[in-house]
Amino acid sequence: MRRVSVAWISALVVLNGAGLVFSRSLVLNNAAPAAITVAVCVALFDWVMLRRSLYPWRWIVPGFLMMLLVVIYPVVYTVYISFTNYGDGHLLRKEQAIERITSNFIVEDEAPRYVWFAYRNPAGEYRFVLTDSEGSVYFVDAEEGLVPIDPDVPEELNGFSRIGRVEAVRHLDEIQRSEPMAGDYQLRIRSLDAAVLARPSHLYDPDRDVIIEYSSGEYFHARNGVFRSESGRRLTPGFVTAVGGGNYLRIVTDQRIRRPFLRVFLWTIVFASSSVVLTFTLGLALALALNDTRLPLRGMFRSLLIVPYTIPGFISMLVWVGLMNPLYGPFNLALQSIIGVSPRWFSDPTLARVATIFINTWLGYPYMLIVSLGALQSIPAELHEAAAIDGAGPINRLFRITLPLLFLSVGPLLIGAFAFNFNNFAVIELVTQGGPPQAGIGTPAGHTDILISYTYRLAFSGGRGNEYGFASAISVIIFLIIATLTAINFRFTRILDEVSENV
Repeated sequence: MRRVSVAWISALVVLNGAGLVFSRSLVLNNAAPAAITVAVCVALFDWVMLRRSLYPWRWIVPGFLMMLLVVIYPVVYTVYISFTNYGDGHLLRKEQAIERITSNFIVEDEAPRYVWFAYRNPAGEYRFVLTDSEGSVYFVDAEEGLVPIDPDVPEELNGFSRIGRVEAVRHLDEIQRSEPMAGDYQLRIRSLDAAVLARPSHLYDPDRDVIIEYSSGEYFHARNGVFRSESGRRLTPGFVTAVGGGNYLRIVTDQRIRRPFLRVFLWTIVFASSSVVLTFTLGLALALALNDTRLPLRGMFRSLLIVPYTIPGFISMLVWVGLMNPLYGPFNLALQSIIGVSPRWFSDPTLARVATIFINTWLGYPYMLIVSLGALQSIPAELHEAAAIDGAGPINRLFRITLPLLFLSVGPLLIGAFAFNFNNFAVIELVTQGGPPQAGIGTPAGHTDILISYTYRLAFSGGRGNEYGFASAISVIIFLIIATLTAINFRFTRILDEVSENV
């Protein structure tokens, strides 16, 4: 062990304290796996930072731990949730659901009323004594129920002192929270002068894992995350349980989901591919023009062409929605004056898709312009001069020299742009909200919905509440699709690497 400075130890103490507080908060919020992950990361960080032999690792471990917390853990947790029924009505653990169901009590109409007296000890604990209409006095015992005692209400009771009405008013909320069980019943304080015994509506039998309804004697068995009776009745709330591949099978077996899924998937491919091709083509064309030293006012043109990149995307999207309004949008009014037609961009399925790609191209081309311009300036001018001397024309130099070398730099960025547009939820939601809707499919899917927005509507806008498990299953499928397409694209870029060796 090496000697460690006081400042370094103090920093580790603060980090460990914050980790413990955060872990405790996660445990209290029923997120034990996350709490364990945080605790393990903090312990590993301490071990690496305090061991002299692990000195080189101190530059790697912090980044790895952050990747573990913010990347790997969410992915693993999403996969786990995809195999459960987690969602509205199924947010609690089974024990919590049982406690919630069995905590409901019923006061029968013919239940006798009692006058209650509260007793309090120095520790703040309460005991209760009841008197009925006939003057009989009872002590409320959790195990034996109502235990008869002497007719006179005592002032002292086993170390507890009786409190007066004034003090009872001051502590009424605290007294009501202390309402004890009396055998199979619970004391319920109705007012300062009245209390009743309430009967629990349900009882849980742990040996048979069933909940019994007192009023009907009906048994409710735990099935697929809910307690359900033979007659089909179910108790709420439900609980989280594993459903295996049920969420994935639902995509295949549910016709309402299966029918539009392929349509949405194909449009997602078209949308992502078109966005990348158009933004890159436009950005590269402008970059080639701006890279020409003979172009006057190049600095001014560069500044103007990246203006869309400086404006927040959500503002640009909403501005274009207004510009393309068929009734009063300036863009549509200009088209009407030129061609005599004001297109209904967001009502017609084809036009809605064209408008979405057009707006996304407007938002994306400045990025491709900046990237392409930087890549072009990194290509040695001597290569073009040598090719020109050998008789190669501008087109030949573009396809034989510029593009192969350019793709070495921008190829990975194009793959990233494809993955980004594959999940570009913001542009779909802000421009068209996925519309116009598809007819006759039974699910909330639109003609411009891509997979991520379709997932959102299936899981959160289908009228069935929030279905996090189902949403996680589709998210995993989207991840696998993107991973496969990315692998294919990386294979393509390796081919470009081989081509560039001959340039």
